[in-house]
Amino acid sequence: MVNVAFIGSGAGGTGNLEFRGHSYPFTIGGLGVGGVGASAIDATGEVYNLRDVSRFAGEYGQVRYGFALGQMSNGDLWLQNAAGVIMHLRAQRTGLMLSLGGDAVVVSMR
Repeated sequence: MVNVAFIGSGAGGTGNLEFRGHSYPFTIGGLGVGGVGASAIDATGEVYNLRDVSRFAGEYGQVRYGFALGQMSNGDLWLQNAAGVIMHLRAQRTGLMLSLGGDAVVVSMR
């Protein structure tokens, strides 16, 4: 995912959901508030409350915090959709970014 922010923020990217032995590619994009800078994000983590893969796609609310200074970074992303699916992602960022805020993102299956 690539994230660009100056008070408002925008993001877009792709990913893979590993679920019950299968890989499901998806896209993600959204807008939000909070942060300054630009960074590329490589995130991995866990998905909670996912009983069926069809509940994964949709609109998520996101809370994020973190920073990036060149190759040094730290940060977590927490996302939840209306179906109760929760993603907790640990982000490795590259670039220059200070991030603290919230977003609305949309996950679509490819």
